[in-house]
Amino acid sequence: MEKLALLSVSDKRGLVEFATALVKQHGYRILSTGGTAKLLAEKGLPVTEVSQHTGFPEIMEGRVKTLHPKIHGGLLCRRDKESHLAEARANGIAMIDLVVVNLYPFEQTVAKQGVAFEEAIENIDIGGPSMLRSAAKNHESVAVVCDPADYDAVLKAMGNETEMHALRRKLALKVFQRTASYDAAIARYLEGQVADSAAEVGFPETLTLTYKKAQALRYGENPHQKAALYGTFHERFQQLQGKELSYNNILDITSAAYLINEFERPTVAILKHTNPCGVASADTLLAAWDKAYATDRQAPFGGIIVVNQTLGRDLAEQIKEIFTEVIIAPSFSDEALAIFAKKKNLRLMISKGGIAGDSLQEVRSVVGGVLVQDRNSVLGDVKNFKVVTKRQPTPEEWASMLFGWKVCKHVKSNAIVYTRGEETLGIGAGQMARVDSSRIAVWKAGEAKLSLQGSVVASEALFPFADGLIAATDAGATAAIQPGGSVRDEEVIKAADERGIAMVFTGLRHFKH
Repeated sequence: MEKLALLSVSDKRGLVEFATALVKQHGYRILSTGGTAKLLAEKGLPVTEVSQHTGFPEIMEGRVKTLHPKIHGGLLCRRDKESHLAEARANGIAMIDLVVVNLYPFEQTVAKQGVAFEEAIENIDIGGPSMLRSAAKNHESVAVVCDPADYDAVLKAMGNETEMHALRRKLALKVFQRTASYDAAIARYLEGQVADSAAEVGFPETLTLTYKKAQALRYGENPHQKAALYGTFHERFQQLQGKELSYNNILDITSAAYLINEFERPTVAILKHTNPCGVASADTLLAAWDKAYATDRQAPFGGIIVVNQTLGRDLAEQIKEIFTEVIIAPSFSDEALAIFAKKKNLRLMISKGGIAGDSLQEVRSVVGGVLVQDRNSVLGDVKNFKVVTKRQPTPEEWASMLFGWKVCKHVKSNAIVYTRGEETLGIGAGQMARVDSSRIAVWKAGEAKLSLQGSVVASEALFPFADGLIAATDAGATAAIQPGGSVRDEEVIKAADERGIAMVFTGLRHFKH
């Protein structure tokens, strides 16, 4: 019996070689359309146009060509049902045993800057998904390929029905995953086109999340938890050396990338369990390192280091002396790479141009569903910050407050950060009471033998009572920056005035749970 394969693809990688093997090694006759048919014919392969097979021409500028009973009947006919086979014979429908289709590049089209709506609509594939779904539904008899990466597996399994049957089921699953992703991309694009307000964009009535598996992970947060990475993480970061990334590494790298993107001057940040434990900016990365590491010489053990300029030999010589899990930089000098190469397990990551935070959302699982929010990419407009005390901050205090405000935005709540100039002195994170975070930050500064006299304190959320501010001033802080908005603001301002410190309200909160 003649075997038919229908080939119609936009991605033509490996197609000619695959089609040649189908014809010359496995005896298939090829049905095809448009550019695919033209390419195969140019390569000397016998090709039957779909319109010739169906006896019906392509119409409406090619919008209708494969939507025909002779195509879908040949795909959907159950070979184990005589009634199906009889109807096929009566209607001149030949069985199609293999379908190779990949879809119009809708996702790539709408990703282009300024793409016209009309162009986007014309790149919505109709016939392709229809053929894929028909073939996938009938995978007991029909093999369906939507990814050129599967060509070799198909050729290898041909002739072994046991292997082919198992492969057909896997390929069918892949098809429905692909068409679901494709439809979700179309829906997301149209959401942005029909939304009545900016608030509706990205928060549709029905949320569809589709991500391709990027990496299987050894385990999750703990060894007894299974985990995998999905999405485009590896398009943002390139790993140069070291052990395979873990679940916790990926969380830390993400936090580090968000934090470092706040700074333009040469900056070093050291993180542990997604929390900054030392951050500094300076004229050089080496000088910034000395200040960042001075904040806490214990917590960085097994932590993450991120910088925003090329990491060179001098800094590499310093970092190599401590145990570090991951180092992230936009680039590394050859000398630095040679130094780090001696530490085989150390993961070196290149950040490819940072992260477009304005377009990112955060998704977190909750009981019965997910929470979705815009990522906190706003620092606040300094022009709208308000000095609420009698004493105005000095220029030096202003600079230190703004530096601390950037850092505390990335510290788990409740967050207290002491700074002087462009360096952290003490960080308190994640306590149930804000005054406890302040006490921990003071204690950490003391452990590091860093004086807090003349420092500035930053709090990512309001001081609900005066006690947190009083603890900061008792430690030596001369200025404070916080959102304000407490029912006891007047009490807190009074405490600040009594102690002669300057205080700024930002009007913007940066909770991080």
